[in-house]
Amino acid sequence: MVNLVAAQKPLMHGLMKMAGVRPYTVEIEPGTVMSFWVPCETVEKPKKKGGGGEEEEEGCSGGLRKPTKPVVVLVHGFAAEGIVTWQFQVGALTKKYSVYVPDLLFFGGSTTDKSDRSPSFQAECLGKGLRKLGVEKCTIVGFSYGGMVAFKMAELQPELVQAVVVSGSILAMTDSISEATLQRLGFASSSELLLPNSVKGLKALLSVATHKKLWFPDRLHKDYLEVMFTNRQERAELLEALVISKKDASIPKFPQRIHLLWGENDQIFKVELAHNMKEQLGEEATFQGIKKAGHLVHLERPCVYNRNLKLFLASLHTDETPK
Repeated sequence: MVNLVAAQKPLMHGLMKMAGVRPYTVEIEPGTVMSFWVPCETVEKPKKKGGGGEEEEEGCSGGLRKPTKPVVVLVHGFAAEGIVTWQFQVGALTKKYSVYVPDLLFFGGSTTDKSDRSPSFQAECLGKGLRKLGVEKCTIVGFSYGGMVAFKMAELQPELVQAVVVSGSILAMTDSISEATLQRLGFASSSELLLPNSVKGLKALLSVATHKKLWFPDRLHKDYLEVMFTNRQERAELLEALVISKKDASIPKFPQRIHLLWGENDQIFKVELAHNMKEQLGEEATFQGIKKAGHLVHLERPCVYNRNLKLFLASLHTDETPK
């Protein structure tokens, strides 16, 4: 029987290419590769004969050019790879920005033979990948797990990260926050919440992640589980490495502007947590709430999300006015 989620992938890939991005795989170091969607104009078309390249199979071989527009990097969360997470944002941004959409390690085609599963290692590899793609400075937009990676990038690579936008995330997942959140949501572990292995489990995840309850047939849930929840052992290890002791947690002093763009009905990381984080981050942090939206704010209310995102991005580049 045809997997409906897998069957629609070529359509999504085609829409992404129409929006102006295409796949490109980068070797970070021996044993570690990351998949990206990169601006089409940065990939030189190869000659008909010869010409290698570190590419995916979809006709994307050739050399690289540096981006000519301000760079925006969209970093996904834990339940889906890059372009699935940001499918409604890419096309809204590519006219004025060079958009890069990575798959973090153990998502999409990204993998490593290293044992490090920390957000710091994800941030290190993402930074190396972006530099190999010719990116010298960028704004990172991170959702959920991707937000924690974005914060790490901003902390460890301030020369690369100009600004950060975060939705539904926190600076670090302390043991106290993890236990309180899971208890409130009614889950025994992070893996039970974020790595469902049944239709019932996926429905439970979607129920807490969205404000407006959605209905999909069980067949679609089953197909999504098969396609999107791969590398289960490695992802479970990522979740284990995410949690740190409260006594080891600290608040870095970020030189970048940080914008918290939040669904006001987020049940996983409540809006009160975002307000507290804004106070902790100081004067360079700003907050914008979006009504009638939960954790998946960028998917539930994409038009409102995109408008607010573009307003912030335009404020970084005063000669631009968002449409």
